Order: sequence, then C-alpha cells, then structure tokens
Amino acid sequence: MASVAGRTVGGSRAFALLLVITGAAGLLAAWVITIDKFKLLENPDFVPGCSLNPVVSCGNIMKSDQASAFGFPNPMLGLVAYGIVICVGMSLLARATFPRWYWLTFNAGTLFGVGFCTWLQFQSLYRINSLCLWCCLAWAATILMFWYVTSFNVRNQFLPAPGRLRAFLGEFTWVLPVLHLGVIGMLILTRWWDFWTS
Repeated sequence: MASVAGRTVGGSRAFALLLVITGAAGLLAAWVITIDKFKLLENPDFVPGCSLNPVVSCGNIMKSDQASAFGFPNPMLGLVAYGIVICVGMSLLARATFPRWYWLTFNAGTLFGVGFCTWLQFQSLYRINSLCLWCCLAWAATILMFWYVTSFNVRNQFLPAPGRLRAFLGEFTWVLPVLHLGVIGMLILTRWWDFWTS
C-alpha cells in the first residue's frame, strides 16, 4: 500500500473533459437557479422561466424549505463545488498528477454531492411534488462525475476492490451512471404517469 499511497496519478484527456463538461453543466444550472432565486426574493410573484406546468415548476422548488438545506440557497453550494470540479478537470488537461489522498478527497466530495442530490430527488418527487429542469441537469452531471471518479479510483487501486471489478470498470464504467439515471427517469415517469399520459 505504501507504493500506492506514494505515487501520483493523472487522468486521461477523456476523463478530464468529462469533469470539465459535467462541472460546467452543474455550474450553469447552479448559476441560473441562483439568479432566479434572487429574483424570487425581490419579487415573490416572479415566475422562473423553467416553470412550465404544475409538475415542471422551478418556482415551487425554490420556495420550499428544502431549497435552503444548510441555511442558504442550495445552488450557492453548487457554484463552489462545480467550480472545483472544473478546476480539477482543467488541471488534468494540463497533465497534472495528484496523490491518493487528493483523489480520495475528491471522491468523497462527489459522494457527498450524489448523496445530497439523492435526498433532493426524494424531496422533489415525494414531498414538494414538483420537478426543476435545471436541478435535473445538476443531478445528471453529479451522477456522471461521481461514478467516473469512483471508477478512476478503483482502477488505480486507490479504493480497494477485486480484480474483476477493476476489469469491469475499465471497460464498462458507463453502465453504472446509465443505470443510475435510468432508475431516476423511471421514478419520474411513474410518479407523474397520469400527468405525462393525459
């Protein structure tokens, strides 16, 4: 383990671009939601552009208690977190390498992100009863980055895993985020099935 802990590792160009793109997508979503949140604070009657119908209603999400889970608007956390992801991706494009502790810390951050998104998904579908398209973009970006960062750490033996799992992730990492997003898509479809089919 000493050799693993002591070495530094960089990522491929494809991995770096994935981080930059998903970070940028999440940052865009957080930025738009933050602007709309400020407009809503100024004018309680403001209707965000993504409030399209009773189900797809960003305004309902923004007015909920869950939209400020830590005492401030959630997207402000995203402005920082997604910015960090972009910085890591750009560093990898510049051929930077990082030690094990860095990658594990980054993985922990994406784990927190996907966990927080999962909580928000539950709240959105079953408590607030509305969907925000910008939130969905941030969810998708976070899920993609989490699975690819986790796969990266497993394949580089920064996270312990059997050889077969490392081999599987080397070839089929894409399966995990596709399944994850597919489950969320099915939950959204079934939650408002009568609305979608009416």
